[in-house]
Amino acid sequence: MNAGNFAAPFFPCVIDGKSIDFKSLPEIEVVSPSNGQLIARIAACGEDQVDAAVQAARKAFDGGAWSKLTATERGRLLHKLGEAITKNATELAELEAQDTGKPLKTAKADMVAAARYFEYYGGAADKVHGDTIPFLAGFQVQTIYEPFGVTGHIIPWNYPAQMIGRSCAPALAMGNAVVLKPAEEACLTPIRIAQLALEVGFPAGAINVVTGYGHMAGAALTAHKGIDFLSFTGSPEVGVLIQKAAAENHIGCTLELGGKSPQIVFADADLDAAVPVLVNAIVQNCGQTCSAGSRALIQAEIFDEVTARLKERFENLVAGGWDEDLDLGPLISHRQKGRVEGFISNGGTDSAPLIARGKVSENAASEGAFVAPALFGPVAEDDVLAKEEVFGPVLSCISFKDEADAIRIANDTDYGLIASVWSRDGGRQMRLAKALKCGQVYLNVYGAGGGIELPFGGVRKSGHGREKGFAALLEFSQVKTIVLNHG
Repeated sequence: MNAGNFAAPFFPCVIDGKSIDFKSLPEIEVVSPSNGQLIARIAACGEDQVDAAVQAARKAFDGGAWSKLTATERGRLLHKLGEAITKNATELAELEAQDTGKPLKTAKADMVAAARYFEYYGGAADKVHGDTIPFLAGFQVQTIYEPFGVTGHIIPWNYPAQMIGRSCAPALAMGNAVVLKPAEEACLTPIRIAQLALEVGFPAGAINVVTGYGHMAGAALTAHKGIDFLSFTGSPEVGVLIQKAAAENHIGCTLELGGKSPQIVFADADLDAAVPVLVNAIVQNCGQTCSAGSRALIQAEIFDEVTARLKERFENLVAGGWDEDLDLGPLISHRQKGRVEGFISNGGTDSAPLIARGKVSENAASEGAFVAPALFGPVAEDDVLAKEEVFGPVLSCISFKDEADAIRIANDTDYGLIASVWSRDGGRQMRLAKALKCGQVYLNVYGAGGGIELPFGGVRKSGHGREKGFAALLEFSQVKTIVLNHG
């Protein structure tokens, strides 16, 4: 599957156990950000197609074949889907790399993670246990966890294959039937994975995928009165709209909305271990990661040494097409490129001096949405590069004096998703872990390989609710209390 000869097929929706083209609808052209080539076409679905998907999910949940499966049987199907993703990993990775522009090696790693989500939740499906509660004499009280019913999922374009696993697998494990609206910019692997789900035996209506624009298909899904719970990953601005739509229908939602995550480096840190991670945490997926480590907080006495090491690495970073398999690929679109370049052009000032830039490969297509990585510092605490999420390969280095100063600066944003602390001092590690206002804290590491098993989510503008780990199963279920008066 080469970019030069890859045809532009029509990728269908998956509704009620069938792949449906909806070719009578307006088409959306899916373009590779690596070279501007048309790689696929999808339907711009609206209310009618979303309604069909919701009705199919409702039928599956209310008395359909999906509702009749035991938790163990659901788990086996999820595990089979994980195996199918692994079996088809080469095809899926090439599709994802072309769709998103990310290097092929990154897309291959994404397929490993995508398969792992279905394997993990396949194993966990029959392990969600309720409680017995001591109560009055003559009474027996127990709690059970039940699925909501039909859950709506809107996922972003940065990790489409991983996100269908991260968002949909726990919902399915709990017995919900799902309707997924992937991002129109990158939706090909979720469609293909949904087709694989049918091939391994998922009943009709358990997994439904509807393509289209956010303001059409996405809005129709979030407003649909047949949806019992919503899951959204994306921008804080759209997250507000999702939460309002959920409130209108009196349903719950989980929101994962991005971050401005600090990597805090103390003078006693192992710099040989820390510096490569600091770089990777911002250039992975071209910085288009909600949990990207976009702020490097460096203790004053080692600031010059650390930034010199970062400078050397940044100057050797190269961005290129997915098939060049370099350090990073393009941004998802030229619109995103313009946004990121706007942040970079606002730097280079006294409050955010430019330290270094990476390169764009000489072989990169001129039509690609490439941005050379940028390193700034020392960045003032009130500069836009210290406050706002860039969502690109831009690292802001900020100096701090001591623990209290590091905590203050780290918490001085509207976000709170993830943080890391680099220090050999065990007491300091735990003091900061408790003081940092975020959903995950990593000590002498960052990200830990995707952390499928680790509850993930944020506070404040980074959203609420938890994905990943066992906690996601509880998010996609509701507690019922049963009280028996046996006399």
